[in-house]
Amino acid sequence: MSGMFAQPFIQHAYLAGTGIGLAAGLVGYFLVLRAQVFTADALSHVAFTGALAALAAGLDARLGLFVVTIAVAVGMGALGRRGRPDDVVIGGVFAWLLGLGVFFLTLYTSTRSGGDGSASASVLFGSVFGLSAGRALVTALIAVAVSLIVLAIARPLLFASLDETVAAARGVPVRLLGLGFLVLVGVTAAEATQVVGALLILGLLAAPAGAAARLTTRPLWAMGLSAGIALASVWLGLWASYALSPAPPSFTILAVATLAYAGAAAYDRLRRRRGLPAVAEPAS
Repeated sequence: MSGMFAQPFIQHAYLAGTGIGLAAGLVGYFLVLRAQVFTADALSHVAFTGALAALAAGLDARLGLFVVTIAVAVGMGALGRRGRPDDVVIGGVFAWLLGLGVFFLTLYTSTRSGGDGSASASVLFGSVFGLSAGRALVTALIAVAVSLIVLAIARPLLFASLDETVAAARGVPVRLLGLGFLVLVGVTAAEATQVVGALLILGLLAAPAGAAARLTTRPLWAMGLSAGIALASVWLGLWASYALSPAPPSFTILAVATLAYAGAAAYDRLRRRRGLPAVAEPAS
C-alpha cells in the first residue's frame, strides 16, 4: 500500500476520485428519490457528445463537457413541468444527442487524430490514472463545491421531491430548484466522465444511491450512506485496478458499486422474508 500511494498518478486519482465519489453519492440520492435516473443516463451521453464536439473543433474536451452538458440539462428542465423533464423530452434529447455524438466522433477521427481513437476512448471509459496534479485538484474542488451546494439546498429539494404541489403552495421555488438540481447533475456528469467515462457515469450515480434506499428511509441517513458507498466504490475500485493491473479503474469502481447494491438488495430481501420492515423506519 505504501508503494502504491507513493506513485503520483495514484495520488492524483484518489484526490479527484474522492471529490467525484462524494458528489456522485449526494446527487445520485436525489436522482433516485426524484425518479430522474433516466435524466442522468441522457446527460452521460450528452457529456460524450460535448467532449467530442470540442475535440473535433480543436478545443479542450473539458470545455465541451461542461458547456454542452449544463446547457442541455437546463434545456431539458425548461421543457419539463416544474423543472422535471418527462420521459418524452429525455428520450428525444437522448436520441438526438447520441446521433450527434456519432457524427462528432467520425468528424474527430477523420480530421483531427488521423484515426487515433485514444481520446474518444478516454471520454467513453475515463482516464483517472492520467490526470495531472492541477487537473485533479480542479476536479476535486468542483466536486466539493457541488457537494456543498447539494447539502445547502437539501431540505427544500427534499420537500419538493416528495410533494412538489404542497411545496409550491408553501412557497418553495420548485421550478428553480428543479433547474438548479439539473445543473448540478450536469456538472457532476461532466466531472465524473474523467473518472469512470461517459458510458459508466450512470452506475456511479445510481448504484450507491439505490443501495442506500434499500437500507434506510431516513433522508439524512440515506444521503450519508449514498455518499459513503460511492466513496468506498471509488477508493476500493482504484486500489483493485492498481492491484489487478491491467483491470481498468472504471470497471473496478463500477464493480464495487454494483456489488454494494446487490448486497443491499439481498439484505433487504432477507429482512422481508423474516417479516421485518424492508428498510429502517424513520424515527417518530
